[in-house]
Amino acid sequence: MQSTNVSRFRQQRLLKPVGPPILSVEVIRMDATTHSTGGSEAKALWDTVIIGGGAAGLSAGIVLSRAQFTTLVVDGGEPRNGPADHMHGYLTRDGMAPREFVATGRDELSRYGGTLMPASVVDARRASDGTFELRLDDDRALRARSVLVATGLTDELPDIPGLSERWASEVHHCPHCHGYEVRGRTIAVIGTTMQAVSRHLAALMRRYSSSVTFCVNGTEISAVERHRLTAYGVRLVDGRVTRVTSADTAGRDPVVLELDNGEAVECGAIFVAPRPVPHDAILTTLGAGKDPVSGLVAVDSQGATDVPGVWAAGNVVNPRAQVVAAAGAGSTAGISMAGWLLERELSAAVSGDQPHVGGAS
Repeated sequence: MQSTNVSRFRQQRLLKPVGPPILSVEVIRMDATTHSTGGSEAKALWDTVIIGGGAAGLSAGIVLSRAQFTTLVVDGGEPRNGPADHMHGYLTRDGMAPREFVATGRDELSRYGGTLMPASVVDARRASDGTFELRLDDDRALRARSVLVATGLTDELPDIPGLSERWASEVHHCPHCHGYEVRGRTIAVIGTTMQAVSRHLAALMRRYSSSVTFCVNGTEISAVERHRLTAYGVRLVDGRVTRVTSADTAGRDPVVLELDNGEAVECGAIFVAPRPVPHDAILTTLGAGKDPVSGLVAVDSQGATDVPGVWAAGNVVNPRAQVVAAAGAGSTAGISMAGWLLERELSAAVSGDQPHVGGAS
């Protein structure tokens, strides 16, 4: 998983877009492909609009741009892993700074003719002709034949004073992203409402350190689970964490967890399982159905929702996806979208309704 934004960040990220306004244009049939107009954002109808310019959105955008579909990526500029200094688990990109990763992806998108718009989509609807109308936070409008939502999520941390201030520095949530970097340190795991994940996290961190304390913090834990953890070398503390602060004496572990029973737990790193809050408002507005078990918007193996023409990829539908997995999901969705758009162009061509077809000249 990627390092994250914290709960104080809003789900709808409202940044003022730049560039020329989107013009009012005549309605064009959904099966018409627009020609490139020199990268201008003032297009009558985009083949696809991708909402979210992280790993998933940019990967899909590059796939579709390379396939000669007019592609617009709308991005609010607050990636989930924005607070992190580096990312891991991405073959050939291990240790790369997230901001550098995004900048490289944007350059690649532009190289293939894709367009990036700094903005936030705040509303969406399906028009009577089957196209999608998207409204930006400044009331500008976009129209597209297909939509990919890759808006990620917010990680909601426990309301413990001093915790969010240390996010992505001394406080982490993904052992596969940051465990190796804190190996050998004293580690504390704080239990949250994500109870099963918290217990798993406490056990997994023992792989990285011989000194792991699990602050249960109200998490339900059976006698069997308690025995398994203690037998594995994890120390359990039953008090609730009331504050996270810095050590006041040199030579000690840098972080102190204060508990309601008066105990203090010193550590070199903290791990916690936040509650993921997907940014799925646009998907639900368009009518995408949710999985009854997970509560997440449901997608098939290609990233398609149950709304024709709408896909989703990355953390908005898979909170566990690391950067490499989100990029892969975006690429898969982009290929699926290209096929979907192509099928409609073929059908329109057969019926004689296709006025022109996009492609390199």
